[in-house]
Amino acid sequence: MADKLLSRYEELKAQVNFHNYRYHVLDAPVISDLEYDRLLNELKKIEADHPDWVTQDSPTQRAGAKVSEKFEKVRHPAPILSLANAFGADDARAWFERVKKIDDRVEKAKFVVEPKIDGLSVVLHYRDGMFTQGATRGDGEVGEDITSNLRTVKAIPLKIPVDSDQFSVISDQLLVASVPRHLVIRGEAFIPIKEFEELNKKLEEAGEKTYLNPRNTAAGSLRQLDPVLTASRPITLLVYQIVHAEGGTVPTSQWEILQYLKSLGFPVSDIPKRFDDLDSAIAYTETFNEGRDTLPYEADGMVIKIDDLTLAADLGFVGKDPRGAVAFKFPAREVTTTLLGIDVEVGRTGVLTPRAVLEAVEIGGVVVRNATLHNFDYIEEKDIRIGDRVLVKRAGEVIPYVIGPVVDARSGKEKTYRPPMKCPACGQPVEHFEGEVAWYCVNAACPAQLVRNVEHFVSRGAMDIEGLGTELVKILIETNSIRDVADLFTLTIEDLAVINEELNRKRKTKNPPKTPAKATAKKAPDKRPEKLFNAISNAKKQPLHRLIIGLGIHGVGEVMAKDLAITFGDLDNLSNATKDGLMEIGGVGPNIAESIVDWFSTTTNKNLLKKLKQAGVWPSEKKKTSASTGKLSGMTFVVTGTLPTLSREGAKEFIEGSGGKVTDSISKKTSYLVLGENPGSKFEKAKSLGVKVIDEAELRKMVK
Repeated sequence: MADKLLSRYEELKAQVNFHNYRYHVLDAPVISDLEYDRLLNELKKIEADHPDWVTQDSPTQRAGAKVSEKFEKVRHPAPILSLANAFGADDARAWFERVKKIDDRVEKAKFVVEPKIDGLSVVLHYRDGMFTQGATRGDGEVGEDITSNLRTVKAIPLKIPVDSDQFSVISDQLLVASVPRHLVIRGEAFIPIKEFEELNKKLEEAGEKTYLNPRNTAAGSLRQLDPVLTASRPITLLVYQIVHAEGGTVPTSQWEILQYLKSLGFPVSDIPKRFDDLDSAIAYTETFNEGRDTLPYEADGMVIKIDDLTLAADLGFVGKDPRGAVAFKFPAREVTTTLLGIDVEVGRTGVLTPRAVLEAVEIGGVVVRNATLHNFDYIEEKDIRIGDRVLVKRAGEVIPYVIGPVVDARSGKEKTYRPPMKCPACGQPVEHFEGEVAWYCVNAACPAQLVRNVEHFVSRGAMDIEGLGTELVKILIETNSIRDVADLFTLTIEDLAVINEELNRKRKTKNPPKTPAKATAKKAPDKRPEKLFNAISNAKKQPLHRLIIGLGIHGVGEVMAKDLAITFGDLDNLSNATKDGLMEIGGVGPNIAESIVDWFSTTTNKNLLKKLKQAGVWPSEKKKTSASTGKLSGMTFVVTGTLPTLSREGAKEFIEGSGGKVTDSISKKTSYLVLGENPGSKFEKAKSLGVKVIDEAELRKMVK
C-alpha cells in the first residue's frame, strides 16, 4: 500500500511540475486551474501525511516554474511566492486558526482584502525613481528579464511621478519625504475583459487566430521577443506589494503600502478594503463570488492578507506559501474536458444549433455534460474537433459554452466536424446561404418546429385564425390530430370538441380548485369548438399574400409576400418560379430567391401544397392596375414615426393603393421617407443617404 502511495506521489510531482511548465513558461496550459488545484491539493495531502517524503524537487517547495532559456535571468531580491488556497469560508477560518496557534498576536490582527487578478505576476525595479528592469516571477527565486516588453505597457511609470522633495502623507503616523533609491514592486499584468473581447473581434475580422482567455494572451504577449507585438496588445497592470526597498522608508502595513504606491503614481486597484476582523473580511470577499462579473478583469478569487506586515513575516512559510495571507478562491468557471461528440438540435424556427457532448465535468458546483457551440461557423473558426480537449466556461446561470480547443493537448486522433446535410429531426435537406450564419430546415412539416409553424400560420399577420392558441396547437400535435398546417382544414366540430375537452382537463390538472365545487345550474353548451371551426373555415377566404406569409418561407415578410402575390397570382405559378425570375422583383436578392425555390422544391412542402389545394385553400390574386398606373407608381416609400391621421398599416394601404411600394428598410433606392413624430434611426439614415423626407400632408398632395 505504501509503495502504491509513494508511486502516486512521484506521479503527482511529475504532473504538477509539467503543468507548472506549461502555465508559467509556455503560457499554454492544457488543464484548467480547477484541475491543477485538485492535483496540487492531493500532493499536499500526501506530503502532510508523509513529511519525510518531501524533496526539493516537489512543486510545493517552489513557486512558478523554471525560467525560459530565451530570456536573460534575473535574481529577485526576495522570494516572489504564491499563496495557499482557501475554498470557502470554512477553509479561510481554518487558516486563521492555524496561524493563531503560531502567534497569538494574530487574534487582534486587521485584514486587507484584495482581488486575485488572473494575469502574469511581474517584478519592477526602480533606481533613483527610474524604471530600470522588469522581470517575470519565474520560479520565485529567478525570473526572466522582460524589461523591453514591459516598457511598452503604458500603465507602468517609466519614472516615479512624485518628486524627491515632495511630501506625501500616507497616514497620520507616516510621512514619506523621499522615494527609496532602489524600490522593487510586484504587480499583476493583465488584459481587461472588454479590451480582450475587442482584440479577438479585430483578429477574427482580419481572419487571424483568436485567443482563448485574457491571462494567457497577456502572458504570451509579454514573454516573447518582439516589443512591437507587446505594444500592440492592450496590456495594463495593477501593483500591490513592495518586494524590496533600499535607501528610504516604506510603510509596514499592507493597507498603507497600497496608499503609498498609489501616492507615488502607480496603478492600484480600488477594490481593496481593510477590516478589523476576519468575518468581515470573509463577508466582503464573498460578495465578489456573485459579483465577479462587475470586475473589469478576470479574477479567480480574492486575497485575504494580515495587514501588519511585520507580523505576517514573523509567521514564516509553509513550503512556498507565506502563512500571512491566503487566496480565497472562487468556484471555477472554466475547466477543460473531452469533447465526446456534437449533437444537432432543431429549433422552433428551423435553425439547426450544434451542442457539445462532453465528458462529465464539474463547473461551479454543477455537473456539466453538454455545452453550446453557438453555430457551425464557430466550430470551423475555432477548429473544434471531436475528441479535442476543450475549454468550457460557465458563468452564473449562463448556459455553459465551449471557448475553444486546447490544441497542444491533441493526440492526432481528433476528427474534424462537418455540419449535417439533412435535418436530424425529419431527414429533409438543410439550407445554408453564403454570408449567413444559420443553417435551416425548410420542411414546413418538420416535427421539431411544427408547433412554431402552426402558431405562425394561424397568427393575425398570416391566416388570422382566432382562438387557436399555443395550448390547443400543442394538443392537436400531441394527439396526432394534425401533422401539418393543411390538416387544420380537415378538422370537424367534433374533433375540435374533443381537443377542447382535453385542454380543459389539462388546465384543471395544472390548477386544481382550492375549494370543492358547489352544485350549480346546468352550464350552457361550450361554443368554442364551433367558433374555432368557423374561424378555420373563414381562413380559406384570406388573400394570397396572407397564405404566403403563413407558409413561413425564410426571408419572405409581409411586403415581399404582397409582391409575390401580385407578380405570380397563385401558388401554382409561384411554385414554378425560377431563381432568375424571382430576382427581377425589387427587393429579392439571390439568397431569398434561392430560399423560395428551395422551399417549393422540397417534397414534404409539395405534399403540403397539394393538401391545401384539396382543402380549398388556394386563393388567387390579379395584378392591380393601380400598381402600374397610380400616381405613386415606380416609387418606394419607408414610413417611420407616428403620423397625424394614418396608422402604419393605413399608410401602407394608402401608398400601395396609389401604385407605390412600401419597404421596411432605408436604402439608396428608397424614393421617400414618410416622417412622423418620434422617428427612429431611419430618419438619420435617410439624411445620410440623401433620401428625400416628406410628411403625411406632402404624401397626400402627391396623390391628389
